[in-house]
Amino acid sequence: MIIGQRYKPELGQESFDAIVIGSGMGGLCTAALLSREGLKVLVLEHHYTAGGFTHTFERKGYEWDVGIHYIGAVHKEKGMLRRIFDDITDNNLKWAKTSDVYDRFIFKDEIYEFVAGRERFQEQMTRYFPEERTAIQTYLNMISEVGKSTNNFFAQRTLPVWLGWLLYPFMTRKFLRYSDRTTLEVLRDITRNPKLIGVLTGNYGDYGMPPGQSSFAMHALLAGHYLDGANYPVGGASSIARTIEPIIQQSGGKILVRADVKEILVRDNEAVGVMMANGDKITAPLIISNAGAWNTFARLLPTPVAHQISTRDKLEQLNPSVSHICLFAGIKESAESLGLEQTNLWIHPGYDHDANIRNYTADSSSPLPAVYISFPSVKDPDWDRRYPGRSTIQLISYAPYEWFAPWEGKPWRKRGNDYEALKEKFANRLLEHLYAHVPQVKGKIDYYELSTPLSTRHFCNFSTGEIYGLEHTPTRFRQRWLTPRTPIKNLYLTGVDISTTGIAGALTSGALTASAILKRNVLKDILSRTE
Repeated sequence: MIIGQRYKPELGQESFDAIVIGSGMGGLCTAALLSREGLKVLVLEHHYTAGGFTHTFERKGYEWDVGIHYIGAVHKEKGMLRRIFDDITDNNLKWAKTSDVYDRFIFKDEIYEFVAGRERFQEQMTRYFPEERTAIQTYLNMISEVGKSTNNFFAQRTLPVWLGWLLYPFMTRKFLRYSDRTTLEVLRDITRNPKLIGVLTGNYGDYGMPPGQSSFAMHALLAGHYLDGANYPVGGASSIARTIEPIIQQSGGKILVRADVKEILVRDNEAVGVMMANGDKITAPLIISNAGAWNTFARLLPTPVAHQISTRDKLEQLNPSVSHICLFAGIKESAESLGLEQTNLWIHPGYDHDANIRNYTADSSSPLPAVYISFPSVKDPDWDRRYPGRSTIQLISYAPYEWFAPWEGKPWRKRGNDYEALKEKFANRLLEHLYAHVPQVKGKIDYYELSTPLSTRHFCNFSTGEIYGLEHTPTRFRQRWLTPRTPIKNLYLTGVDISTTGIAGALTSGALTASAILKRNVLKDILSRTE
């Protein structure tokens, strides 16, 4: 489903109150919340459809999501995450709870399952590791503590600059106590069991960093997010952008696609508009970038302006997140006839995730460090109505951008035989894992297609094909400048770089940015509107 109108010069010549660059979850949420306040918002999207990593695509009679494989907490109608979604979609976005076993971790010697509900999760983990009862309880308590400390940490980023700096030590202390340490450091404090650590961090792919590198705060937020189970959008991931678009349109706003922004226009240190790739200029008193910190400060700002502010130097301390490959597979049979489950599979060659990554990065012929398998057609209760007698599967693993960089100058789908051969090599490796753990689909794949970091670079404009914005290291959470406000007047950031990764982090960033722009706590407005 294509969401948004194709860009034409005349469509951008109206008067707008705000321009949002990028239609990912952060950009759409910010745009919708501003539209709720009566602002006329123009959303400009480089891709041919809106939604960022929430968009879907069709090929050969199949549909796949590209980034929304499951999401926690939205089944709680009074929860903040659900209330934000209800507010920016006018209650038109529906969710389906997936099976209680939402993740299954497959190691060479054992299989472990994550089951929904804190008490059930604790009981399950204790059955696997009876001698680690205290460690498991301590781990769950720490997850709760991180969750409680999060509100103040991110709320501080929406305050006026002088007040934010004054209150920073008091509002961030508890969160930084956990974010300053790696996941591995924290877990080794509570257990010396490498298998337990390997299992508890088996879904590290959801934020892109193994435990020896990731901030424990990021891991804890992710673990807490799924502790009560997972959900999937009814009608597929594209339902998210599709149900947000009318809210933006109600105030006269638009979402324009194939709308490539070349530069943010700045006059006397104030953002005044954007220049499109074709030279068109569109002005507005507010500019919000959902393009990521690197793209905003290193690519979209005019070079003289970028050199005048210190942000570029601060960015040098941070790295882009991991890049990936994804195999999209389709089968001309229903999920029911194939016996496919909603449970995600995580396949690991060993319990030491950091070592697995190091070995693979050093030698691509080493075992894939993690393979994630998702069955989107089983999770969506509306799938059979739209695609009867068909099923889809996705397999994801890591792939350093450098392995594909030699072809970065070539156009999409025209990168040559060597590139296609490399893709086929990785596709076959992923299919081996699929057939080993879902043997009933062997010989039944009707169509498959592999995306690489170059695909992400092409469609999402991320220079190294990163999927989670900036790396979620301890250093990243110490960046006090990563806030909605920028050194350029009337230029704001939204998206995962000012929050945390995933759809929940991106959605939250939209509320943070809207709060900073409107100079009040937008979450309170949402609570009052969704009572």
